Amino acid sequence: MSRRRVRAALVAAALLLAPVTAAPAAATPAPAALPAATGGQQCTPDRVAYSPESPPALRRLSAERAWAVATGRGVVVAVVDSGVDAGNEHLTPAVLPGVDLVGAGGDPAGRTDTAGHGTAVAGQIAARQVEGSGVVGLAPDATILPVRVYHADDDRAREQGVAPDAGRIAAGIDAAVAGGARVVNVSMSTPTDTPALREAVERATAAGALVVASAGNRATSSDEADGPRYPAAYDGALAVTAVDVDDNPSADAIHGSHVDVAAPGTNILTTYHAAGDCLLSGESVSTSYATAYVSAAAALLAERYPEESPAQWAHRLEVTAARDQPAERDDLVGWGVVRPAEALAFVDDGTALGPPSPVHRVDAAATAATRTVDVTPRVDPLAGARRAAVWWAIAGTTLVLLAALAARVAGRRRRG
Repeated sequence: MSRRRVRAALVAAALLLAPVTAAPAAATPAPAALPAATGGQQCTPDRVAYSPESPPALRRLSAERAWAVATGRGVVVAVVDSGVDAGNEHLTPAVLPGVDLVGAGGDPAGRTDTAGHGTAVAGQIAARQVEGSGVVGLAPDATILPVRVYHADDDRAREQGVAPDAGRIAAGIDAAVAGGARVVNVSMSTPTDTPALREAVERATAAGALVVASAGNRATSSDEADGPRYPAAYDGALAVTAVDVDDNPSADAIHGSHVDVAAPGTNILTTYHAAGDCLLSGESVSTSYATAYVSAAAALLAERYPEESPAQWAHRLEVTAARDQPAERDDLVGWGVVRPAEALAFVDDGTALGPPSPVHRVDAAATAATRTVDVTPRVDPLAGARRAAVWWAIAGTTLVLLAALAARVAGRRRRG
């Protein structure tokens, strides 16, 4: 599979974080559009609109086959993000009272979302059916626990201390577990290994919750530095990268040995503020959105196999992911693009090629048969400067303006 630079986005809202002297930043979604079936009209937070089309990613993920086995019923998925707007009709019956760790005028239960990012992610996971709309989540009977950890990503938010913050993300993971989440979605990443984050992931894993986190997006189109992103790279977390509409890896995503699996990250038809539906990230590939679909797949597994551990759910997704060589992973897409239906059907007898089973002893021959292929060697001339900076990337808050979409959106550009 080849990496490729996608066409420039029509409108991009880059989400990068600042040096150590400033708080991490977040972004407000740029305007976007509904699919061509609705006339390609622009999405606005103050006007409710629905698309009769179903999310393209659900077809690619064979959602109907997975739903014959599980729909996420009884599983709580925490969205550690910008909050979730429970005023969206798709989400009103799906959202529990959660927690707001930011303040800044938000609902104490985390059910407001100024940025719109958390609402979009929640819709991908568990949007309910609404008359006149084809939008539904991959785990349509799962329950969302909103954990609001940032308000916005701009200079003012950083000055006020309401932008993304490592300590607040860690506290958000803890709050998610305390709220009963079996799956914790973290569509954010940082290149800095933070003890508080590491320990929060460890506590979540010990409590029986799977942390699903973004493997990271690039800061700019000229940024070619790869490397671990956190919390995705911690033991116990499942690191997710994004692929384009053809399931090819994206030049916009961070690659490296921390990448576990991939999922669709472009042409995301999902919930938009309290305003119904919107097509997001049409010209970019976003690991935020890929992460949400993997969290939803994990929720299906948690329903079907409630007695299994987070490591077993992660193994199901990894070992059944689509890849050319069953015994090999690479640094572009990890073990491949997730296949929820296959993960639900998988029987772990210890003989499958690929990642080692968490419950079966791996002998020397099996270990030798599984190898990692590094396909993206590169030298980063700015490595020293990058290591000196601390920044967060909300993995994929580019909500791109898609004007005049025909038949199906063909865009695929990055999110920051």
